[in-house]
Amino acid sequence: MAFKAYEACVFQGFLFYSLSGSEFLLLAAMSYDRYVSICKPLQYPTIMRKRKVTVLLVLSWFVPAGHFVVPAVEFANLKLCSFTLKGIYCNNSVNYNFCVTSRALYIYGLVMLFDLSLLPMFFILFSYTMILIVACRSGGDVKKKAAQTCLPHLLVLINYSCLLTCDMIIVRLQSDISTTVRFIMTLQIIMYNPLFNPVIYGLKVGEIYKHLKRLLCHTRGK
Repeated sequence: MAFKAYEACVFQGFLFYSLSGSEFLLLAAMSYDRYVSICKPLQYPTIMRKRKVTVLLVLSWFVPAGHFVVPAVEFANLKLCSFTLKGIYCNNSVNYNFCVTSRALYIYGLVMLFDLSLLPMFFILFSYTMILIVACRSGGDVKKKAAQTCLPHLLVLINYSCLLTCDMIIVRLQSDISTTVRFIMTLQIIMYNPLFNPVIYGLKVGEIYKHLKRLLCHTRGK
């Protein structure tokens, strides 16, 4: 029974971290789309063809999953000395439950961190820097378009980067923080991104904003 629960825990961790990697790659693909749209508007239909968009989306979903299959399989085969999970979901804190930690998996984890988090983040920052340079050299319409399309992406990137940083801090300092603080922080990691993304992306859509404004005015009138 405990082994089945551990397998489910490994699968949960695989889903959490592979979807987290997909989030960064999707944001990188979106930043590339915005870069082409603002910096090369006349070439946009030629560059961003349907086939290229499909390839970018498929890679964004399957590359992180392929990265995390290796540690998930290795975790399933490692011997456990403790079955107590210090948290409300299965994250890297599972490493502390193994009888012997794997140095190879630790190095592989650093490689995954670079490939799926740092490298896409550098690409996103580079793309938005180029967009900012072009926007500053152009008229007011280009600046407005750049702000409307890039600001939500940057907010999501900052939000998600902070959440994953908190996740790593919790894992590293789990023995130095109280159970209540650890519970609150892990709960925020799980809830904040799904709650904030619809708000960040939705409010920039004119029709949604107008509908919410009418709804609030109607409620206030009552």
